[in-house]
Amino acid sequence: LFDRVTVAVAASAGKAPFFTAQQRLEMLAPNVAQYPNVTLTTFNGLLVEFCMAQKADAIIRGLRALSDFEFEFNMALMNRHLEPRLETLFVMPNEEFSYTSSTLVKQVARYGGDVQKFVPPNVAAALRAAYASARHPPSPA
Repeated sequence: LFDRVTVAVAASAGKAPFFTAQQRLEMLAPNVAQYPNVTLTTFNGLLVEFCMAQKADAIIRGLRALSDFEFEFNMALMNRHLEPRLETLFVMPNEEFSYTSSTLVKQVARYGGDVQKFVPPNVAAALRAAYASARHPPSPA
């Protein structure tokens, strides 16, 4: 669809991510290394301003379920209001993963469940390590 794709990790999202923006970027890197037209970066502030600075033509967003649509639709309309030249494209997941969310994946990982079906192996390993250390903190000396 595009000659180049920039995967932008929000550093200042309204959510409280489990991993820092830099950690998420580092986990993404090996999973897109085979695509020479894909670049990775972080950003702060409004996505639409970041897109304009990058000379992007479009934002690609995933829709898992109808519950995602209202939020994403409103965000796309706001972005269009802020920058009419910027398009938003929605993509749907394989039905097999339509119920999956980062919250559910983290919950499964927190209790030691296998999340490799939902995330790349390096991300599953990072979640496993992070939650294992949280379950078994170092003993006081």
